[in-house]
Order: sequence, then C-alpha cells, then structure tokens
Amino acid sequence: MDIINQLIDFILHLDSYLYTMIMEYGNWIYLILFLIVFVETGLVVMPLLPGDSLLFAAGTFCAGVVQNGQTAELNILIVIPLLICAALIGDNLNYYIGKNIGLKVMKWKIKGRQIVKQAYIDKTQSFYDKHGPKTIIIARYVPIVRTFAPFVAGVGRMKYYNFLKFSIIGAITWVFALTLLGYFFGALPIVQENFEVVIFGIIGLSLLPMLIEFIRAKMKSRRQ
Repeated sequence: MDIINQLIDFILHLDSYLYTMIMEYGNWIYLILFLIVFVETGLVVMPLLPGDSLLFAAGTFCAGVVQNGQTAELNILIVIPLLICAALIGDNLNYYIGKNIGLKVMKWKIKGRQIVKQAYIDKTQSFYDKHGPKTIIIARYVPIVRTFAPFVAGVGRMKYYNFLKFSIIGAITWVFALTLLGYFFGALPIVQENFEVVIFGIIGLSLLPMLIEFIRAKMKSRRQ
C-alpha cells in the first residue's frame, strides 16, 4: 500500500516533484522522464505510471516554472523528440515481448497473483475488436490500455509493418499534443495554482473512453 500511496502522491503533485528533480538532478531529469515513459509503454507489469499527466507537466516546465524565486525549466526541443523515442522504443519492446513470450508472461505470478491481469488484456482486446489496428493510436490516450495494446498486438501476431506505422503515428501525436498543451497552458497562474485539479481533469478525460465502453457494454447486456 505504501508504494501505491507514494505513486498517487507523485501523480497528484507532479509539479512539486518535477521541480525538485530538475533543481537537484539537472540534465539527468531528461533520462528520468525517458525512463518513466519507456517503462509505462514497454513493460506490461507497470501500467499505472502517469503518462498523460507527466507529458503535460513536462510541457509546463518547458515554459518555465518559478518557485521561491528560482526557475526550473526544461528544453522543449529535447523533451518532445526524447519522449517520442521513449514511447516508440517502449512500444516495440512490448510488441516483441508479446510476440515471443506473451503467453508465458500472462502466466507469471507473484504470491499467487498474476502479474499481468487478465481483465486488462480483455479490455485491450475489446478495443481491438472495435477499432482494429488503429487501437495502437487510440490506446495512446487511454491509461492501462496504452500499456497493453502493443503487448496484445504481439500476442495476436499483428504484421510488424502495420504495428510500426500506427505506433509511430500514435507516439508522435500523443507526445506533441500533451506536451504542447502543458507548454501553452500549464504556465497560466490559474493552472499552476490548481495543478492537482488539472491533473485530476487529465486523468478523468483519459479514462472517459473506458467509462463509455463500460456503460455501453452494460446497456448492451441488459438489452440481451
């Protein structure tokens, strides 16, 4: 529970954590951001990392954030291509894992519990059933599904060319959209003063597609 609580605190106070890390670690922050995006996208055992909110927060710091008279700033010309690369490399690693050892990974357990939850796989599969290969793009904007979409594509042996094409489009649009959103709006005083509310809003919007699908499935089952 301590890890979960720390993760929740990290997500809700990304501005404070990023400010501290930028001031303490300097250019090493770019590696930290790369690893967070890479791990969330590339490892099916880590689906709960803050992808969307992290990109928004990174964009905010690209515009510069002042606290206690000191400015913490990231270079947007480094952040955007770096995180696109992180997302693409993570996607491809996840696809490779799914294609080569996916069925074994789904059986791995720790203390009797599956590492990869079947419910997450089922939810991702329902996205594929509805949207086809475009799921790779759409999933970029949906937490959890974003992590499992490349894995399921590998398990289902999607043609690599198709996977790579949609993966590139998804990574570029995702990183550009959320980072630039943070860059242009994150520095506004009203946003910085209510950063937790903004993060909740981003999380809520990203979960909206899953909620809609859940409601539709419930309504459909009742009709039957």
